[in-house]
Amino acid sequence: MAHDVSPTARTLTVLELIQNRPGITAEQLGDKLGVSERAARRYVAILREAEIPIESVRGPYGGYRVGRGLRLPPLMFSTAEALGLVMAVLESPRGVDDPVESALGKIIRVLPEPVARSTDAVRKVSARAADPGIRTPDPAITAALVAASTERRRVVVDYSLGPDRVRAMEVDPWAVVVRRGRWYLLCWSHAKEAQRVLRADKVKGVEETGAEFCTPADLDPLAAVEEHLAMGWKYPVEIVIDAPIDRIRHWIARSMGRLEAMSEDQTRLVASTDEPLWYVSKLAELPAPYRIIGSPELQEAARNLAGRLLEASKNA
Repeated sequence: MAHDVSPTARTLTVLELIQNRPGITAEQLGDKLGVSERAARRYVAILREAEIPIESVRGPYGGYRVGRGLRLPPLMFSTAEALGLVMAVLESPRGVDDPVESALGKIIRVLPEPVARSTDAVRKVSARAADPGIRTPDPAITAALVAASTERRRVVVDYSLGPDRVRAMEVDPWAVVVRRGRWYLLCWSHAKEAQRVLRADKVKGVEETGAEFCTPADLDPLAAVEEHLAMGWKYPVEIVIDAPIDRIRHWIARSMGRLEAMSEDQTRLVASTDEPLWYVSKLAELPAPYRIIGSPELQEAARNLAGRLLEASKNA
């Protein structure tokens, strides 16, 4: 069967295999192609003659990998891959002028016609106006934040506090986190000497200071952002749950608050909220007994919810 495949096709297959499996050996390439190890090495040599930087790495974990500076060939997607990309982009609403929407259009235009037709059909029926509650951050500023975070470089950000109010903040940008369509900068504020979560769409400028920083070794960026978002609201929340913490973790999202083990059989939930009725409705989903401690607003909301549910059951 190997003789039915052209040398050009095999060479391109070698490039794809090396890109998808960095460290693949000549023996493994030969097995995939159905040719000898020596023939596989010839195809690697052809790629190098075409000025594609294929590097050889020695050692037990060595093999071939693509070096830096490669100009990628035209993108090739299966229908499933292309649809997955479109669905991921459309997961959060975007405006017509959004750069991601524009980039998606370019990708669709260079896809094979059958794949492009399927993906564009999904795109057209899924397109919708931007959610007024979600503001997409500036791509250039977001790219600068991501680069500073990746390379551990301290920055000064110009942060909008409202109309005509911008504050310069020196921060260590630990991570850029996307949660439910919103972009956040998890950072360490040197002015406050504390962890902060900033809205990326409110960052109006980024300037590097030349200093470097170290990210906390045990940092979970998404968990830190979600726990931060659960605090700082108007009404304090303290719930005692009659169940072990390991069981409750599966039922309480991190954005609901911070869980603390009180004993082997009891867990405390600490948080705050601006919407007591919404909060108690989420608590009602808990599969264990619990008590609302020291929060009159939540206790009143719980009584209101219980009354509504009881009334609904009478009319059923």
